[in-house]
This record gives sequence, C-alpha cells and structure tokens, in this order.
Amino acid sequence: MPIDDKTLVESAREDDSAPIGHHLETGGTPLDQVAAESGEGSRTLWSDALRRLLRNKLAVIAMAYLVLVTLLAITAPLWTKQLFGDPMYADTTKIMQTRFLPPSLAHPMGTDDLGLDTFARVVYGARISLMVGLLATAISVIIGIVLGAVSGFYGGITDSVVMRLTDVFLAFPYILLAILLISLMGMGLGPVLVAIGILGWTTIARVFRSSILSVKQNDYVEAARAMGASDLRIMVRHILPNALAPIIVYATMSIGGVILTEAALSFLGLGVQPPTPSWGGMLNEAQSYVVTQPALFIWPGIAIIMTVLAFVLLGDGLRDALDVKVSE
Repeated sequence: MPIDDKTLVESAREDDSAPIGHHLETGGTPLDQVAAESGEGSRTLWSDALRRLLRNKLAVIAMAYLVLVTLLAITAPLWTKQLFGDPMYADTTKIMQTRFLPPSLAHPMGTDDLGLDTFARVVYGARISLMVGLLATAISVIIGIVLGAVSGFYGGITDSVVMRLTDVFLAFPYILLAILLISLMGMGLGPVLVAIGILGWTTIARVFRSSILSVKQNDYVEAARAMGASDLRIMVRHILPNALAPIIVYATMSIGGVILTEAALSFLGLGVQPPTPSWGGMLNEAQSYVVTQPALFIWPGIAIIMTVLAFVLLGDGLRDALDVKVSE
C-alpha cells in the first residue's frame, strides 16, 4: 500500500513526542496507518508484539523460568544462609559430618565436598551468570549498534573500514581471544565482563548494519532528509526504531551464549574465583567426583542448560512476535 506525499511530509515533520513505534512499517506502510485502516488505531507495534509473545506458550514458560531464577538470585542473600547455611565458607569443624549429604529437606540438592549446600551455591551461581550475561551482552550491543549504524548509514570507506575490522575480530577464535584478554587483565568478574563484552560485538554490528541498509531506503527517510533533518535526527528518530527488532532478538539469544562462555572460562579457572560460587566453577570443582558424586556435576549442569535454553526460547518467541508479517 503506497504512502502519499502528504503522509511523508507529515511523517518528516513530526515532533519529538511522537511514540517510538510510529514509523515502524509493514511492507512499506507505517503500522499506525495499517492499524487505523483496520479499525484498531490505538494498537502499536509493541502492543501487537507483546500480544503475540504472550500467545507463545514456550516463550511464556521461558519468561516465567527466567523471572523465577532472577528473583531467587536477587534475594539469595536474604534467605540462603538462614535456611541452608553459608554457601561460600565452610565450618571446618563439621566438614566430615556435613560433606556429601544426600538430598533432603535441609539440603534439597545435597552438599558438596566441603559440606556446603549445593542448592544455595547454585542459586548464588545464578547471580554471577545472569550478571555476566546481561552486562556483557549490553556492552556488546552498545559497541555493535554504534559501529553497525555508522557503517550502514554512511557506507563507502567508513563501511569498508568497519567491516574489515569486524573480519579481523572474526578471524580469531572467540574463546582464545577471551582467554588472552583475561590473562592480560587478570582473573575475576571484571575482566570476564570486559573480555566477553568487547569480543561479542561483531555479529551484532553486522546484523544492525543489514537492518540500517534496509530501513534507510524507505521513502520516509528520504522525506526527512529533504526536509533538512540532520543525520543524527534521521538516525535516532527514523531509522533506529525500525532497525532494532533483529538486535532485540539476537541480544536475547546471545545472553545464553555469554552464560555458556562464562561457565567455560570459570571451568578453566579463569572466571570468578572461589569462594564465590559460579556454575562453571562448580563444574570445575566437581571434576574429581564425577563418578563417586555425580550430583555435584549434574545440578550446575542442569542450571546452565535450562537457563541457556530459556533465553533461546524467549529469543525465538521475540523473533516471531516482532515479525509484523506474521498472520494474526
């Protein structure tokens, strides 16, 4: 459905208070126009996307699981010590009496070789995994969006330089570069965050560049440029909102990959250092007891698998929800 010249000029002249989803389009037609013609003028891209997302049962289950894990992780200091004991420091006088206890009401997942409650340590490990997953992904998204936007919007030599820089980063094994950076900066939560964050921007930059190249060809962008809008305003008000959907989906899915990377680094002894629990660190500590005490390996492994799977399912649901071509 084509847009007439009057619509283009009004779109270019809109004030800064216009809703962020105003320009998002379906097949060349702004969603607001589509909704108005269908008798649903109050609906926006985001309300439609939320409605489609809530109809996806797997995505809803994944969201519920992630909300539960997040709440447990945030509130862990308030109840774990009182109910299950200190998850980081063992009572050396009682180790022989409390180590390797089987699951019970007092210890739902049993205890480890130091007599520490496994459930409490898994919950505390979620704090590290979620923190690294969210913050490292945020760092990658910021870098990727900036470089991808500059590359796709300006093109030419700028595009070539950014894409060749991306190729250089992609040419090296991701995990090896992360190990190198952590070795240079030192082990711990901060270096892990920085290493994963600054190495994860490449795919985001490519995805966002592709979105920019597609969106900037639309007529309303040309109209805004003809009305004298600056490059920054065109980018922020007309292009960025329409190009974000793929980044939201990819970033959600990549959080699971970041959690796996953090677990791998902690398993190698390069991540968060004891006594702070982390899922990868728990796997590392359980290596000596894989045969005799397999539960020590199973519980953090299940936590990693379920959390990564939840982010993948949520990202898949967001992809379908944000696809405006999906039939109702």
